[in-house]
Formats: sequence, structure tokens, C-alpha cells
Amino acid sequence: MECNIKNMSINYEIIGNGKPIIMIHGYHVDHRLMSGCMEPVFNNRDEYKRIYIDLPGMGKTKGEDWIINSDVMLEILIKFIEKIIPNENFLLAGESYGGYLARGIVHKMGDRVDGLLLLCPAIIMDFKKRNIPAHIILKRDDELLSQLEPSDAEGFSSVQVVQSKKVWDRYRDEILSGLRVADNNFLLNLQQNGYAFSFDVDRLNEKFNKPTLMLLGRQDSSVGYKDAWSILDNYPRATFAVLDRAGHNLQIEQEELFNALVNEWLVRVNES
Repeated sequence: MECNIKNMSINYEIIGNGKPIIMIHGYHVDHRLMSGCMEPVFNNRDEYKRIYIDLPGMGKTKGEDWIINSDVMLEILIKFIEKIIPNENFLLAGESYGGYLARGIVHKMGDRVDGLLLLCPAIIMDFKKRNIPAHIILKRDDELLSQLEPSDAEGFSSVQVVQSKKVWDRYRDEILSGLRVADNNFLLNLQQNGYAFSFDVDRLNEKFNKPTLMLLGRQDSSVGYKDAWSILDNYPRATFAVLDRAGHNLQIEQEELFNALVNEWLVRVNES
């Protein structure tokens, strides 16, 4: 599906009916990262309208020259929400950079957000200032790596903490598929000129008192887990979980725990 905002067409997909959930993926990937991990959660739940978006420069949404920073990216997201689900309250799920944008939405229109899921969220946008561990591989599969294209094996090994055929299949379908179609020049330019918001996204006028889930990978060498602790007080209803045997693709490496914790978050949302 397509949503027109200014002179651009935003690609998105809607699955199901009911309470809207806006799903925001991370940098360089596309909506398949979110649909790949979230759809299994809804196998036995039919009361949610899942809205998966391709951010500009990623997936099937073209990057535009006038999108010069994350403030503009956030403005586009808010206009998208207003157009697709006008005047409706919704749930919000964001991964990595999408977790940063999701907090921007909470900052700007938190009264309409009834629940928040942050998956390996980016907290500090300056890579040099992030508190991250060195990359480590806890389960290596040399036989699998030998069967892959060298560039794929290198990319897979650079981010995955756990290597297996199952993990590779999901990485290929949900992550690598997006990486291959990303507009890298557009994304590099935005990253260099305006990756962080012009405002402090984690300085809220009032705390976000809706059910929240923050999932971090103990071995996440991309955004880490320690920086996220600094924003926890903003979310009095948050479950804060740091999972061992999990890197930046926690949702793949710890699939069962991810599913269980997201399901529990939805239970808390429904109770509220």
C-alpha cells in the first residue's frame, strides 16, 4: 500500500483489524524486520491492526533530498499516522533507530499512545559516545559460514551472537533483504548531518504511564544495553529485560523469550 506525503510515496502494509499498532524498523533495513518477528505473536490474536511502514530510503520508500535530518523523519511519521489512523489511539513498537523515532512520537503525541515496545532501541545517536560491549560470537557455525557468499558470511558474523541455519534463514529473509535495497547514500547523508533530533527526546514533560516493554541484548555491540537504563524512569510501567545470548537481533536469537515477553506486554496493555 502507498501513502502520499508531500511529494513522496510511503510504502506500508496493514495486517489484521482492531487496535492499531505502528511498527517502526531500524536503520538500513525495512518493514520485514518488524513483520518477521511480530507476526508470529499475532497468530492467535486477531484484535490488532498491524501497520508496518518502510521508512524513507529503506524498503520500497524512496529517500528524498528534503529529508535532511531525524526531525523531518519524525514529522513524516506523525503525518503518516494522522493520515492512516486519524484521531485513533494506538500502540507503538520500534526497533533500534525505530526505537528512537518511537520515543519521538511519545514526546510529541504521547497522549495517543496506549503502549510502547522498544526493541534494542538506540539511545545515544553519536556512535562514539555509546556504551557498548565488544562484539562476541557465543555460538559459531563454521560449516554454515562456508556455504554462504563471503560478503554475506562477513555481515552475518559481524552482528550475530548466535549462528545457526535457523538464525541465518531469518537474518536473510528479515534483515539482509532490507539491507540489499537500502539507499545507502541517502542514509549516510542523514546520519552525518542530522541523525539526532534537535531536541532532547528523553526529556518528557510528564512520564509515560502506559505499559511499556524494553528489550535489550546483553551482547548487543550496536547500541548496547547500559545506556537504556538511563531512560527507564520515564516509563513507570516498563518491563526492562536484558537477555543473555542476544545481540542487536535479539528477536531472532531469543525468539521464544521475545514472543513470551511481547505477549505479556499485550496482556498488560489490554488490562489498561
